[in-house]
Amino acid sequence: MNIRRIEPEPSQESVWDYPRPPRLEDSPKHIQVIFNGITIADTHHAKRVLETSHPPVYYIPPEDIKMDYLSRTTQGSFCEWKGKALYYTVVASDKQVTNAAWAYPNPTSNFAALKDYIAFYPHLMDACYVDGEKVQPQPGNFYGGWITKDIVGPFKGGVGTWGW
Repeated sequence: MNIRRIEPEPSQESVWDYPRPPRLEDSPKHIQVIFNGITIADTHHAKRVLETSHPPVYYIPPEDIKMDYLSRTTQGSFCEWKGKALYYTVVASDKQVTNAAWAYPNPTSNFAALKDYIAFYPHLMDACYVDGEKVQPQPGNFYGGWITKDIVGPFKGGVGTWGW
């Protein structure tokens, strides 16, 4: 496996400098999630998970989400680092996306601060923003990373990257 790491500029981060196991940190950046023309989430109190080869995933506190647009689904998954996840459908007026967001109601001790925070798949929303910049979704449909101009890869998730 020969991965060609992109060298970050002074104002950038390389996902290849992120740790494994992943790290959780607070983010003071302005995070917004838009769906069907409605701002579903808006916060300056997000947390982000940083993991080798992945763009950051932003988790938003429930008090900064319009929870009346979310409903639990029966979907679940398991992360070896964070624990068992549950999923939400996002519904706004005549538009809905199933399993568009997820949370960890009982995360592992290293990720206890993520309890009940919710992450959104940017490729399923109309737009997601970090400090006013519209993010690009992480390649593929499995991961939920948010790519901005200050994050460089290459990123896991695209064709031929599953073995990284």
